[in-house]
Amino acid sequence: MGLRRSLYKTPAQLRAMVEPGLITAAALDAVRALIAPGVTTGELDAAAADVIRSRGAESNFQLVRGYRHTTCISVNAEVVHGIPGERVLEPGDIVSIDCGAQYQGWNGDSAITVVVPDPARPELVAARQRLSDVTETSLWAGIAALASAKRVGEIGDAVQTSIEGSGESYGILRDYVGHGIGRRMHEGPTVFNYRVADLGPEVRPGLCLAIEPMVTGGSDETFVEDDDWTVTTVDGSDGSHWEHSVAVHDGGIWVLTAPDGGAAGLAPFGVVPARIG
Repeated sequence: MGLRRSLYKTPAQLRAMVEPGLITAAALDAVRALIAPGVTTGELDAAAADVIRSRGAESNFQLVRGYRHTTCISVNAEVVHGIPGERVLEPGDIVSIDCGAQYQGWNGDSAITVVVPDPARPELVAARQRLSDVTETSLWAGIAALASAKRVGEIGDAVQTSIEGSGESYGILRDYVGHGIGRRMHEGPTVFNYRVADLGPEVRPGLCLAIEPMVTGGSDETFVEDDDWTVTTVDGSDGSHWEHSVAVHDGGIWVLTAPDGGAAGLAPFGVVPARIG
């Protein structure tokens, strides 16, 4: 019974996870609207913090020991866990923003990637946008797979298949993966972004997962910067990170960190999300 309590939520608990998901989405929307050349990553972080506080929530990132920011913001060769601060965004930068909110004891977690416009370097922008698009598509492929999956490991198969199907020679981070989410931002089970032999626990109503492919434009090898947080590619290739928190319930699936429940992102896969009853 311990496994059941740790992995699967009740219908009432799933309903309680809707608002923190929407708050997280609103914070990312505010950040997205501000991304432009000359803006600092610290200013983006402050915008997310303002939204989360205004909705009566708190940053769950700040509940992680040793981390005092509301977001992680990773630029260019940084893939995840970048620390916001004085860095000024430049034209053509590829920027990944990871954010989460805790509301009344429940958590949301989501990430987006945005490419800063640069009319002077259209080829660079196109290449970085392609990386972001392939990563985002693989996220939705993984979420769509969850709708009919029997085991959690089927998500990683779908993510990897989607990326390979792009025809690009991208890398998928192996050392950083998705996770369960609920009372804590990081719970079991592990959600791999690639194929694994052990397909893991059963997918059934009450399961809540943060699915988050982290993809590079080259090798998947990374190192952690001297700040002990920022994960950067060894070969200097660009990184992209997309994430959503998703609930499985009796009626189907619902993307908690998308205001439309994931309807637009799932439409190309023929999956229609169902509101949590």
